[in-house]
Amino acid sequence: MFRPKIPTMPQPTGLITPPTAIEPTAVIQHQPTTTPVVPAPATASARPTVQLTPGAVVALVGGGTAVVLVVGAVLVSMLLTVAITGASVAICALVIRSLISTEAKRR
Repeated sequence: MFRPKIPTMPQPTGLITPPTAIEPTAVIQHQPTTTPVVPAPATASARPTVQLTPGAVVALVGGGTAVVLVVGAVLVSMLLTVAITGASVAICALVIRSLISTEAKRR
């Protein structure tokens, strides 16, 4: 009842049957056509070209500099926040340790 039923594998017979060959019934030959190839007319690009004026270059450089400064300020402020938090936790640990040690000396 609880024994699994294992399927039996088919045993090889040793006989090999070759695959049947399919022979074509008719051969169709195509005649090449000699139509002249006409090149397509040159068309203008669908995308507009971007032309940077000196004012646009200055604006791009200024915008990139502003982005770098803002991201740098945010990262530095986050680093300072982590440093201040670590220092305050260390000071709290020292205060608690000293309070525990003075309580142990009084007893």
